[in-house]
Amino acid sequence: MSSPTGPASGLPVRMPRPRQTGRHRRPEPAAAPEGAPALVLAVPGAPSAAIRSLAEEVVSIARSELPGLEAAIGYLDGDDAEYPTLATVLSRAAALRTERYELALAAGREVSAPEGPAAVVVPLLAGPDSALMRQIRQAVMDSGNLAELTDVLGPHPLLAEALHVRLSEAGLARADRARLFTVATAADGIVLATVGGEEAVQAAGITGMLLAARLAVPVIAAALDQEGSITAVAEQLRASGSEQLALAPYLIGPELAEGLLDAAAKEAGCAAAEPLGAYPAIGKLVLSQYTAVLGIAPQQAQGAPAL
Repeated sequence: MSSPTGPASGLPVRMPRPRQTGRHRRPEPAAAPEGAPALVLAVPGAPSAAIRSLAEEVVSIARSELPGLEAAIGYLDGDDAEYPTLATVLSRAAALRTERYELALAAGREVSAPEGPAAVVVPLLAGPDSALMRQIRQAVMDSGNLAELTDVLGPHPLLAEALHVRLSEAGLARADRARLFTVATAADGIVLATVGGEEAVQAAGITGMLLAARLAVPVIAAALDQEGSITAVAEQLRASGSEQLALAPYLIGPELAEGLLDAAAKEAGCAAAEPLGAYPAIGKLVLSQYTAVLGIAPQQAQGAPAL
C-alpha cells in the first residue's frame, strides 16, 4: 500500500518526462494571455438544441487548442433566454472585464485600466454573406465598439479537407487519394453549394479549386439561394463529361435554411454530403481568426495535409 510520503516499497514510481531539448524539441503549447479579450462565436440562423450543440463543440475545439481561452456563444436570432443574443453576450463580456478590474483594485493589486476590445467576434461562416455580416456588424456597433469583428473562416485549405471528409463519409469520394482503391458511388463532378450570392460563390470557388486538386475531379461553386444556380452548374458539369455528380455544402450548418439542401440535391439530380458541422478544422479556423487579432500563434495546423 502507499504511504503518505509515496508508494509502497517495490512499486514503480512514475517520473515526469524530461523536457526535450535540441532543434527537434516539441514546442510548448501557447496559452491565452492574461486579460485577453473573450472569443465570442457569432452563430447565424434560428437557434436550436442541435445548433447549440454544434457551436459548443466548435468552442470546445478552440479551447483545447489554446488553454485559458475565455469563450462564449452569441446567436444572431437569439431570445436572450435559452439562446443569448450576440449583443447581450458582448455587453456581458464588457461588464465582466470591468468587474474583474474593480475587484483587482479592491484587492490592492497594481493593474492597468482595461484597454482595447473586451471581445473578439468570430462569425461561424465558411464564406461571406453580406446580410448576415450586416447583422453581426450592427451587434458589434451596438456594443459601443467594445468588440472587434474578424473575417469569415474561408477560403482555406482546411475547409477543402473538411469537404473531402464529408464527401467520403457519404460514400461520394475516396477517403484517401494515396490508396489505389475506388468507391463505386464516387462522384466525377462536384457542385459546391453555398449561400450569400455571387460574392459567396466566388469565395467558395477558391476552396473549390483546392478540393478539385484533392479529388482530381471538376468542382464548380453554385448558390443555393439563387434560383437556377444549382441546376445550371449541374448541367455545365454534365456537358463537360461528368456523369455522376455530388452536392457538397460549403456551409457549416446554422446558416442553412431547413430543407434547402435536400431541394437542391433533388433539383440537380444527385446525392449530397452533410454540411461541414463541427469538423475539427472549423474550431481551429475560429481560433486562428481570434489569435490573428491578438498577434499570437497557438500550436496548430496552418494547412491541410493530404488525406
